[in-house]
Amino acid sequence: MIWPAGKIRYGELDSTNSEARRLAEAGEAGPVWITADRQTAGYGRRGRSWQTDTGNLAATLLLRSDSAPAIVGQLSFVAALAAAEMAAHFAPQAAITVKWPNDVLAEGRKLAGILLETGPASEGVWLAVGIGVNLATFPPDSEFPAISLAQLGVAAPSSDQALTVLAARFAHWYDAWMGEGFETVRSAWLARAGGLGGPIRARLPHETRYGVFEGIDAAGALLLNEQGQVRAIAAGEVFF
Repeated sequence: MIWPAGKIRYGELDSTNSEARRLAEAGEAGPVWITADRQTAGYGRRGRSWQTDTGNLAATLLLRSDSAPAIVGQLSFVAALAAAEMAAHFAPQAAITVKWPNDVLAEGRKLAGILLETGPASEGVWLAVGIGVNLATFPPDSEFPAISLAQLGVAAPSSDQALTVLAARFAHWYDAWMGEGFETVRSAWLARAGGLGGPIRARLPHETRYGVFEGIDAAGALLLNEQGQVRAIAAGEVFF
C-alpha cells in the first residue's frame, strides 16, 4: 500500500462506513480515511447503533485488497492495535487493553470499537475499516461499560489529532502484517489483551459458553478453555 492515505472530512454523515461503501461502489480504490464530526446513523457489529457526537472520532479507512476474506479479517487486530496505541499516546498512564474480537478498553471500559466491512471491486475486494473512539464523551447506557479519554484525566485530543496518530499506527501495523504475516500482529495483540488467562463468558450466535480465555489462534479465533477442553471460537462476543 502507498502511505500516507488521503483524507476526506465531513461535518456530518449518516456513517463513515456507509460513505466508504458508496465511494467504493463508485470506483474509489483508496487508501483514504473518511471522517465525520458527527454521525447520525453510525453502527457497529450486528447493526448496533454507535453514537458519535462532536468531539469524538468516527473514521473509516477505505482500501482495496486481493486477500481472501478470512485473511482480510485479520485487519481488525491491526486496527485494534493502532487504536490502542493512539489512546496510549494521549493517556500514557492509563491501562489500555484490547478485547476480542475488536474492542479497545481503557481501565476495563470500552473506549473504541472497530467494524470491518467488505464488498466486491473491479480488482479483489474493497475493505472499510471503521474505527470509533470516545475522545470527549461516551454513551452512558451501553451494554459493556464505556469511557472516554477525557474521563481518564487527560485533555481529550481533537479528532484530527487523534486521526493523525491513529493513521500512523495503522500504517505501521499494516506494513508489519503485509511484510511479516499475522503472527507479528497476533503477538503484539496478545501482549495488550485484557482478561488473558482469566474467566470469560463468550456469547455466540446460538449459545453462551463459559471458560478461561487462553488467547487467540493463528487465524485470530478465540481460544476458550472449558474444563480442560480448548475450543476455537471464530465469532462471538466476550464479557469478563
